[in-house]
Amino acid sequence: MTAPDHADATTRRDSVQRRTVATLSMSQILGGVSLASGVAVGALLAEQVSGSPTYAGLGSTFQVIGSALIAVPLARLSAARGRRPGLVLGYALSFVGALGLIAAGVVGSFALLLVASLLFGGSTASNNQARYAAADLADPAHRGRDLSLVVWATTIGSVLGPNLVGPSEPVSQWLGIPRLTGPFVFSLIGLLLAIAVLIWRLRPDPLIEARRRLTVADPSASGRTHGSIGRGLRVITARPKALLGLITLALGHVTMVSVMVMTPLHMRHGHADLTIIGFVISMHILGMFAFSPLTGMAVDRLGGRVVAMVGSGILVVATLLASTAPMGNSTRLLIALFLLGLGWSCTLVSGSTLLTSAVPTAERPGAQGASDLVMGLAAGLGGALAGVVVDKASFHALALACLVIALAIGAAALVLRDPTEQHR
Repeated sequence: MTAPDHADATTRRDSVQRRTVATLSMSQILGGVSLASGVAVGALLAEQVSGSPTYAGLGSTFQVIGSALIAVPLARLSAARGRRPGLVLGYALSFVGALGLIAAGVVGSFALLLVASLLFGGSTASNNQARYAAADLADPAHRGRDLSLVVWATTIGSVLGPNLVGPSEPVSQWLGIPRLTGPFVFSLIGLLLAIAVLIWRLRPDPLIEARRRLTVADPSASGRTHGSIGRGLRVITARPKALLGLITLALGHVTMVSVMVMTPLHMRHGHADLTIIGFVISMHILGMFAFSPLTGMAVDRLGGRVVAMVGSGILVVATLLASTAPMGNSTRLLIALFLLGLGWSCTLVSGSTLLTSAVPTAERPGAQGASDLVMGLAAGLGGALAGVVVDKASFHALALACLVIALAIGAAALVLRDPTEQHR
């Protein structure tokens, strides 16, 4: 290939990657609105429908478990047919879940609420897989940056979503549905738009294009990708760097979800109104996503291991502050929730990049699906236990327990090293 031809090919590859990142970012904004619209009221709706604060965390917990379980068919479908069908499937299941959550509030069925929450987790599954789709065609030197840009795009929708709690009240009155189900109407709209964007703009499919490029670069390669979760777990555990990525993702997610899902209840019991609760959750989500481009650049420059340790430290500070915050509205709790989101961002971007960079291209769908499954199930267990801890002990005890989990991330970063690994 001549120099001009090589330059043209490079320009085309860069153009395709920019379009891919832009499209995924658009879907993340819409998916973020859909998901976050319900986050601020999830625990409150579960408490209202079940009639007990003990079960308040189960709605959000089932969403987390649903995102983990849905990651399995998403990984298989992505490996077989590309990223676009997989992402669309997750959002479509979430749309059905949002309808179910509204129906559960209308008829007062807790069983329906739990089933619908499982399906609603499809939005999280697709949002999670979108960050990996951004890395499919990325230059290895900028993998953290491109991945984090898609994560960052969620900021707009995710910060807007909780602040729709207030405006959703007249919508729910107009539709004749319970007040706490109003935010899920906005979820339905956002999910439909996200599906439309992916079908219309995610072309070429990044995973299929990456497979084609792999075959062109090495004609002996089959270009086949693997979506088996079991195989993905074996691939991860055989590589210390990938295993560190998985541990960072799972423990960071457990820490964030466990504290976050019980914060609205902690505030509500202190007589904070829904608007204030929505604002605190939106600031938490701002911390989760707004600074992810800086996190991605830090990963590219300093390495995932260092950023994982930084994330561990931030989560320790966040949980310590949360453990001393009074019920209701407080500046200390606001700061704690913002830092909780920021620490999670560090663990998400660093863990995802560590895992992706350590796993061969053909094994990525299965390994990435496995990581999302483990991450979701671990956080689901944490969220389920969170409600029990708060009911039997206190929110403060829950935050201190999560502090210990956050410390374990830093310990893993110090211990798990590949003997052949020189840096990052």
